[in-house]
Amino acid sequence: MTVQTVTPKRRFRGKPRGRSLDTDELAALRQLIGDERDRPELRRRDLLIEHCHAIQDSRGHLPLATLRALATYMNLPMAAIYETATFYAHFDVIHDDQAPPPAVTVRVCDSLSCQLAGASSLKASLEAGLDPAQVRVLRAPCMGRCETAPVVEVGHRHLGHATAESVTAALEAGELHPDPIDWPGLADYRAVGGYTLLAGCREGRVTVETLMQEMEAAGLRGLGGAGFPTFKKWHFVRQEPGPRYCAINADEGEPGTFKDRYYLERSPHGFLEGALVSAWAVEACALYIYLRDEYPGLHRVLREAIAELEAAGLVPPGYIVLRRGAGAYICGEESAMIESLEGKPGKPRHRPPFVAQKGLFDRPTLVNNVETVYWIPLIHKGGAEWFANQGRHGRKGLRSFSLSGRVRYPGVHLAPAGITLRELVDEYGGGMAEGHRLAGYLPGGASGGILPASKANIPLDFDTLQEHDCFIGSAAVIVLSDRDDLRAVATNLLAFFADESCGQCTPCRVGSEKMLALLEREAWDAAALMRLSQVMMDASICGLGQAAPNPVLGLLKDFRNELADQNVIVRG
Repeated sequence: MTVQTVTPKRRFRGKPRGRSLDTDELAALRQLIGDERDRPELRRRDLLIEHCHAIQDSRGHLPLATLRALATYMNLPMAAIYETATFYAHFDVIHDDQAPPPAVTVRVCDSLSCQLAGASSLKASLEAGLDPAQVRVLRAPCMGRCETAPVVEVGHRHLGHATAESVTAALEAGELHPDPIDWPGLADYRAVGGYTLLAGCREGRVTVETLMQEMEAAGLRGLGGAGFPTFKKWHFVRQEPGPRYCAINADEGEPGTFKDRYYLERSPHGFLEGALVSAWAVEACALYIYLRDEYPGLHRVLREAIAELEAAGLVPPGYIVLRRGAGAYICGEESAMIESLEGKPGKPRHRPPFVAQKGLFDRPTLVNNVETVYWIPLIHKGGAEWFANQGRHGRKGLRSFSLSGRVRYPGVHLAPAGITLRELVDEYGGGMAEGHRLAGYLPGGASGGILPASKANIPLDFDTLQEHDCFIGSAAVIVLSDRDDLRAVATNLLAFFADESCGQCTPCRVGSEKMLALLEREAWDAAALMRLSQVMMDASICGLGQAAPNPVLGLLKDFRNELADQNVIVRG
């Protein structure tokens, strides 16, 4: 008997896997951001987030069909497009079966300073009073305007000391764009000696070695948080082979911090000169500025200021590259910022190598903070000794304190390094707010820890707070009073960290959520909180997870009696 074997027919798909490309969407995309067939540079991966911004600004959201067209446009996998777009809070990715969001978004800041000023009840009032079909109300992390808490963003317009009535009035008037910023232009800055240092550097009258010695003598350090000496950063980057880059991190997302915005609004050219001098010092082939999306008015200011420099021939066109963040606190970490500049999710890199060795586009990169470079021309003009002699209590230099919370005059206060909290509040903040008595303070924003009123005489500076398990960071000082709910303070801060974790490492991703859950219990298990804190500090990849437990540890260490008075039971 013969057995005949039959080979089954292979089935071939009539079309590729996945959703098909909408050619109309691709045509609209080319109309919006340019035709990549004529301008292939538009396909560069580092432009992905900029392209997403263009779509979000134009459409009010990111339709999935448009993202599929963007994948074809940029010749990137759809997975890469989707992963990046969904990483950032300011991009609204809408699937094919979903309705787009309302035309107007109202964001209510829920940072600690705004919570102390009544943001929770304000958000509830807005949700109750506005039509959700027309306006969506969202909570949002710190918007960098803590001196005017509570803060609400209506469209792209920020309202300080916001009320339900002022938000409603802005909506009815259609006031959805940023307030104009009155800033000194290039002619004004040059009239007071601006860009003299940059000219001296380029013409050989000022050498890199001389300038590094000045910065060392002045004691200028990184003012974004870590406090690394500026001259040493320059030295390390200069040791690496070129080409090199310079990147300025203007994504100050630390709750309580707003000093960079203060200086950018008042002296954009002072900042740009310092940034250009830094780029010159390391012979950078390009200068990148990463500005947080929460500062829409400043985007216009810096674009116009850069255009002034190009028109005056002070920089070649395209040398300064201005990029927008998209609502991710983690991008304040230097390697996460570089990932974002490259058009990727802002996830911190493992180190080594450090960004000074392999940073932007895998090249040596100098990363500086806005305020750090702002001081460079001023120190050169006034002299290193002038700057260093400004300190108090044995410390050197000046510090820009972002002061908020329960004080009479919140704001950016330029004060001697080493000033104490009590002196800062009394001499610069006008004393405590009416009816409030000092109970504690955060010396360095959400990640810097919490200290009690009994430690209000410690000099505020780098290297003075470590023995108290705190640090000054970016000098974001939030003042608490005897009328504040410490459990609410702790849960507010941990909710922020849990929400802002990039999710890359388990100790931070799971640990922050677990710690928040423990804090929301009626009784706090101190032993469990401390064990979890140790794991997070030891095993997290970057400073977010390592510093997230700091406020909780501070409360457990110095506020046991106050917690008991507020009916928070602490066991262990």
